[in-house]
Amino acid sequence: MNSNYCYSAPSVNPNQIYKMTDINKPLIAFDLGAVLIDWDPRYLYRKLFNGDDEGMEHFLAEVCSPAWNVQQDAGRSFAEAIAVLAKQYPEQRELISAYFERWEEMLGGAIEGSVEILRMVKELGFEVAALSNWSAETYPLAHKQFDFLNWFEVMVLSGKEKVVKPDPAIYRILLERTGRQAENCIFIDDSLINVQAARELGIASIHFQSPSQLRKELSSMHPELALLNS
Repeated sequence: MNSNYCYSAPSVNPNQIYKMTDINKPLIAFDLGAVLIDWDPRYLYRKLFNGDDEGMEHFLAEVCSPAWNVQQDAGRSFAEAIAVLAKQYPEQRELISAYFERWEEMLGGAIEGSVEILRMVKELGFEVAALSNWSAETYPLAHKQFDFLNWFEVMVLSGKEKVVKPDPAIYRILLERTGRQAENCIFIDDSLINVQAARELGIASIHFQSPSQLRKELSSMHPELALLNS
């Protein structure tokens, strides 16, 4: 996750600032983590490991690993996940439990430039959706912190759907829920694997690297999006 572009999102009533969406314009679907929200377990575990970066990195690679965490993104409960891992590593039970109990401390803030792009495309009348690998248990904690999560017309979360990107099934859920054809969508994600999966289904996609890069690429994908550079 990228932690270079952070701020506290202001409280905004989207009904006060947005035009009615135009279904003749492409749907724009955003990933959340590392695109709009800076999330990184290191924000928490640096505190818990008291400067032992090597120990922290080993723990996050081998114990509470990305492969372990993605199972929660796919719908497994944290209670089950922690119980399984604590049985395997009983001496690290407290550190493992903190992954859920202190999850909010992994949030670094919103990625300001990306949130501004989201706001602008909404103002231009584009329908926006979120398509994210995210636990159904931790998403509410993020939702209460970031008002811009209320700006989406459609929200597809892997933890609720029990399927994660890059499985084609979750992209098809997005298309079905929005009533869109693949060629009438634009998808943005920081994972190249997820981007490639979307492209294979015919969805024009952007591999997110920074807000400035996103603004440049998005502005070339529809005439009205050129206004992002004005």
